[in-house]
Amino acid sequence: MPKAPAITSHDPLPLKDKTILVTGGAQGIGRGIAQAVLAAGGRVGIGDLDAEAGKACIEEWQVGPRAHFTVLDVAREASVRRWMASALRHFGRIDGLVNNAGIANPHAAPLAELALADWNRYLATNLTGAFLCSKHALPELHKRGGAIVNIASTRALQSEPDTEAYAASKGGLVAFTHALAISSGPDVRVNAILPGWIATDAWRRPDLRSAPKLSRRDHAQHPVGRVGTPEDIGALAVYLLSSRSGFVTGQHFVVDGGMTVKMQYA
Repeated sequence: MPKAPAITSHDPLPLKDKTILVTGGAQGIGRGIAQAVLAAGGRVGIGDLDAEAGKACIEEWQVGPRAHFTVLDVAREASVRRWMASALRHFGRIDGLVNNAGIANPHAAPLAELALADWNRYLATNLTGAFLCSKHALPELHKRGGAIVNIASTRALQSEPDTEAYAASKGGLVAFTHALAISSGPDVRVNAILPGWIATDAWRRPDLRSAPKLSRRDHAQHPVGRVGTPEDIGALAVYLLSSRSGFVTGQHFVVDGGMTVKMQYA
């Protein structure tokens, strides 16, 4: 008779000695993910358009060579190449990628008035950026048996008026996730996180930072009783980037305090 499975302990630092790259990692959800990576023992390379925000992260974290910043425009392939090369020179390896960079405001003009340039801007940043970063990270990730985490949105599943461009880009990112999971397996796992309402006011660069202005009603409408924080997303990202999620790929995870499963009546 086979022996009973042993009780195994989990590593308290699941990303120890791993290098994770995070796009849009200097503010908001991206910064929350980057800090979660550092807390899990990893090294983090952040890329962001906002140089001031990126430099502030490095100064405030005080983790020495475990953190690295490069200015990054995810919609430009040359910029993505420079970012990857800079990270490789600094760390010598890439074990994971978080495609987080995106246009945060979901609201645009009504579709009949929406300029093609604005439509293309959403897709270029929110969707094409993930394609470009994944494309250039994959050779290194295949060497390491790495992982990709795409940050989509609950707006891939539900909408408000005048959010077509944003919703299309995030819905496309969910589809990109399961397609890439099939193409890049078994060496590289790919998953997506769909955040709901995440309060990021306190996670911006120092001169823009403020306490969130949230009412009791804002919190109470969530089944868990509160609005989300970047730390909520960071915790799941660490799991999906680590070996603990080795049997998980091609999936999307809604992190919204239960809002998308709550019945709403007018």
